[in-house]
Amino acid sequence: MAYVDGFVIPIKTKNMAAYRVMAKKASVIWKEHGALEYYEAVGEDLQQGFGMPFPKLCKCAKGETVVFSWILYKSKAHRDSVNKKVMKDPRIGAMMDPKKNPFDMKRMAYGGFEVFVKAVP
Repeated sequence: MAYVDGFVIPIKTKNMAAYRVMAKKASVIWKEHGALEYYEAVGEDLQQGFGMPFPKLCKCAKGETVVFSWILYKSKAHRDSVNKKVMKDPRIGAMMDPKKNPFDMKRMAYGGFEVFVKAVP
């Protein structure tokens, strides 16, 4: 069964350019190590009037938005294999300096999800 790693990250809008650079580099690394698909999306229409808006869920301050990201794998075992390689890649280590990171890693939400519905054209 397909597997997805999902991320929700509150981020200062002024840091989005730096985050985009980081995300593009990370996408190359994950794909090189076997991830099937890699997505990063920035909040654009977040005040819908129903449910809990992402900014409220993430406790965004003024000047912050939300990044919603996901990486697709063949299975959980495939995810574990890919992530093991990614975490050993020195390019990832170079991006993890908390002093240079464009977002607060302590506020990032992350989890692994088993796909149970897939509807494609």
